[in-house]
Amino acid sequence: MNLRNNSVEKLGRDTYDVLILGGGINGAVSAASLAAKGAKVALIDRSDFAAETSSQSSNLAWGGIKYLESYEYLLVNKLCKSRNHLMKSYPSTVREIRFLTTIANGFRYPAPLVFMGTILYWIFGRFVTRAPAYHSVNKLNKLESIINTSNAQGGFEYSDCYLFDNDARFVFNFIRASMDYGCDAVNYVESLGSERIDGVWHTKARDNTSGKEFTIKSKVLINACGPFVDQHNQITEQNTDHQHLFSKGIHLIVDRLTEEERVLAFFASDGRLFFVIPMGPKTCIGTTDTQVESPITQVTEEDRQFVLDNVNALLNLDKPLTKDDVISERCGVRPLAQKSGDGIANWVKLSRKHAIDVNNKDKHLSIFGGKLTDCINVGDEISDIVHELGIDLPAAGTKWYGEPNESVRLDFINRAKSIRLDEQTDSSSPEPLSSRLWRRYGGEAFTVLDIIKERPESGKILIENTQYLRAEIEFIAQREMIVKLDDFLRRRSKVALVVRNEDLLNSPGLKTACEILFGEQADDKLNEYFEKRELSKKSGNDEALLCTERAVSQS
Repeated sequence: MNLRNNSVEKLGRDTYDVLILGGGINGAVSAASLAAKGAKVALIDRSDFAAETSSQSSNLAWGGIKYLESYEYLLVNKLCKSRNHLMKSYPSTVREIRFLTTIANGFRYPAPLVFMGTILYWIFGRFVTRAPAYHSVNKLNKLESIINTSNAQGGFEYSDCYLFDNDARFVFNFIRASMDYGCDAVNYVESLGSERIDGVWHTKARDNTSGKEFTIKSKVLINACGPFVDQHNQITEQNTDHQHLFSKGIHLIVDRLTEEERVLAFFASDGRLFFVIPMGPKTCIGTTDTQVESPITQVTEEDRQFVLDNVNALLNLDKPLTKDDVISERCGVRPLAQKSGDGIANWVKLSRKHAIDVNNKDKHLSIFGGKLTDCINVGDEISDIVHELGIDLPAAGTKWYGEPNESVRLDFINRAKSIRLDEQTDSSSPEPLSSRLWRRYGGEAFTVLDIIKERPESGKILIENTQYLRAEIEFIAQREMIVKLDDFLRRRSKVALVVRNEDLLNSPGLKTACEILFGEQADDKLNEYFEKRELSKKSGNDEALLCTERAVSQS
């Protein structure tokens, strides 16, 4: 906790060029870009980094194929270009994956016409991925026997990308990069409102772990609060060109339904896209697309049943999935940017494109909408705008994103070979240890390697039913600002998504991990986590308690 405590102390003492509110994907890339280019930056989030929308996605980094139907060709072209850039910049994390799509009889377009759309999509994607392929019903059965083709007219394959780890881990790596460039990024610090005095923003903040209140001063204020952007703008009396509408999406995680490494794509009973997505040893299914008024949401019985009914109808399973098969649930809102004054928009047709509203007089920025695929563009745009507002960026040409170059990766692989690291890979893992550590931690994986070299026993898996080593937990305890156990289990990793709660409860390794992460507070943190899980279980909803906490915090 020394890292966090030191950063909190600095927040109330220094004056920053830029203060960023919100540690989701938009805030994270803004901090990484600005800090790398030489600005003095602070970032706060009232909860953990990526605790809201940025940890509730489908884990897909895609070029927006569905926007072809609404003729948003410029947006698709931009997103495909961004996807390709992301895949090139993060080759171990953002990977191409095949989508196998089935078109049912009676669908609004014939299968061959939809297939032509994938050809156009491939062209927009500049032929970077594998070419699409059309499949008859018989070919679909051969490729993936689990698909129910009784009402299918045909199907096709095309390529897009997905995150090998989870979305929140991807976001945190931008936070960590910003910290390496000098940004003071702190979780569980909440903005209570901001006021501009004599040309400087004074943001009243509260450390939600201690209750301590203090003021953070900055020349520029960036509202990157995700779905809560509008609420904070009301507090600071900022009038903007955009506002948010919300679409709720949920996913259910179940045991692996097929051994094939493909995303199975369908059109659900309501006509919208529905995915069956590989998630390591598990499968993620969904999503819903329901307009809601509030950014604070939870999984309802209706949501859960919609996903179960669709997956049972679309797949040939040995037995229908029920809610007893659900290991964990994801629930979040998509913040959709709408031009203010446009009246009630057709929210179904609103895209995920981002918008940045700038108050030049107050030096205030608000980031609306957006999606993970476009995150590098958001970071660059924010730096350009901040520079135009008069903030000097002495290292403006610095590349702030991407994995270390190939020579650094090869150096890591060679060092891993020198201690025979890959020979310690657990038999349950399809991926060598060296590859996994590099993918998760990039250049910081050398530190994990040093821990294992010094103490070889730390190279063994610590938490049962996971792929996490003791050396990783020790590294995370020092470098990744873990305040609550959920921060590690749900956001720095995807353990809580793929391991059943009762298995974690009975895990001796988890207890040891808590001792490493929290020291004398280990038992309290462990009990806090499982008490909350028990409350959510009684409510019948994995997300219900989190939603209650958000509501209390927001009030």
